[in-house]
Amino acid sequence: MKNLITTTQPTKAMRRRGPPGLVTLGAMALLAAAGPAIAAKQARQPAEAVAPRQAGEPIMAIVSIKSQQVTFYDSEGWILRAPVSTGTTGRETPAGVFAIVEKDKDHRSTMYDDAWMPNMQRITWNGIALHGGPLPGYAASHGCVRMPFGFAEGLFDKTYIGMRVIISPFDSVPTEFSHPSLFVPKPEAIAAVPSRAGKLSAEAEEATRAADEAKKAASVAAKEASSLPAALRKLEQQKARADAELAFADKTLANAKTDQARAKAEELKQKAATKAADAATQLDTAKAAAQPKRDAVAATKDAAKAAATKKTEAVKAATDAKLAGEPVSVYISRSTQKLYVRRNTHKPAPDGGGEVFDTSIEVPVTIRNPEQPLGTHIFTAMAKTDTGLRWSVVTIENADEARNALDRITIPQDVWDRIGPTALPRSSIIISDEPLSAETNYRTEFVAVLSDHPQGGFITRKPTAPAMIASDDGWDNGGNGFGFFYQRDPYVQQGNPRRQRGQYQYYQSTQPMQRSWW
Repeated sequence: MKNLITTTQPTKAMRRRGPPGLVTLGAMALLAAAGPAIAAKQARQPAEAVAPRQAGEPIMAIVSIKSQQVTFYDSEGWILRAPVSTGTTGRETPAGVFAIVEKDKDHRSTMYDDAWMPNMQRITWNGIALHGGPLPGYAASHGCVRMPFGFAEGLFDKTYIGMRVIISPFDSVPTEFSHPSLFVPKPEAIAAVPSRAGKLSAEAEEATRAADEAKKAASVAAKEASSLPAALRKLEQQKARADAELAFADKTLANAKTDQARAKAEELKQKAATKAADAATQLDTAKAAAQPKRDAVAATKDAAKAAATKKTEAVKAATDAKLAGEPVSVYISRSTQKLYVRRNTHKPAPDGGGEVFDTSIEVPVTIRNPEQPLGTHIFTAMAKTDTGLRWSVVTIENADEARNALDRITIPQDVWDRIGPTALPRSSIIISDEPLSAETNYRTEFVAVLSDHPQGGFITRKPTAPAMIASDDGWDNGGNGFGFFYQRDPYVQQGNPRRQRGQYQYYQSTQPMQRSWW
């Protein structure tokens, strides 16, 4: 396999003020004062470099904990490289698979005394990030990945939410890869995405409008019928009183002893009978008039329900079509024996920070010899080719060779049929023994941490609060992507049987995941 790394070209590590000569003399004086031990460490530190070619859009970043270095890659290979400082002992930077979930040009830490973290690019919501910071030449952070200040500033506008960040214990690099199980897009399917998305979006808008009108009609009918029970109760009470008066008149007439008393009782009975008959007529008339209104309530309620169902189906289809134009990420976990799919909706999270990722596909997979580790391998579509996509693979835990790991997995064909034909560059497939980290929520791409490497900087941070998940009404209100949000089930269980050492526990929900979109 071809290694995508090429020769480096050194550049300045960071911007400095003042004459170059003074800066150099100052640096030499500080190095001499620091002693030979630190000088040796700094001498071994990697140099900052850029590729000797025009760079494209970055696709991934790989941080090597071993070499204390970060390298960014576009579709043709490496483009930027710089020294870093990862987490120190006890606060180690977690090794695993991450993605940028938030960016803040002038970030201040809420955990460490308002510490300045310029050009911060968050990769977990519990506080792990890439940012500018001091580099002593060795691991020294509280878990974040510090980069040179100038490098972090120049990089900030080049990256994007959802860009993959791989933190490897070793010097992992992407190498070219091919396999029959990787996505093979269909040009005609990709070409049809915009028109299909537009058509289904219009249908969803029409279904939404019809559902709103049906709901309004049901509300009007219910309001008109709301006074019926009280009015009928009043007439029923009126008839009951008239019937009671008639019964009293009958009893009075039966007890009359004289002709005068019987005549008076007869007159009273006739009046009571007329009153009772009138009350009965009014009640019957009111009941007859009420029935159409009751029928209207039932009919409009059924119509509103049917329109809501049609709207849900139309919105689902429109959302599916919209997401078909986005790169797709797939995660396959040996721990959970499941396959997960995510796509960035590019909708801002309504509770602030980051963007919402569609998370609605989660299906079982079959893994041959599931008791044997797979390793952790990240397959990425780097660019289009005449026949489909050009792929690379990055291995950060080599329990099984990448090709063998992919061979052992049987992926449901219907899932592949749904996402494969429209797969684009930057799509990815991740295979790992690990479950998804508890840090994974609706505002993240996939977060998975290697359990047999230290994660001190991860476990010392406060876990993310229970996630709020978008409802099925995902593109309501004119297609804004949100209906309401609800909390993910807080009851969890340990989900990683292969954890060997360290203190951090990985979890998966005991309840079925509630579906959002797709």
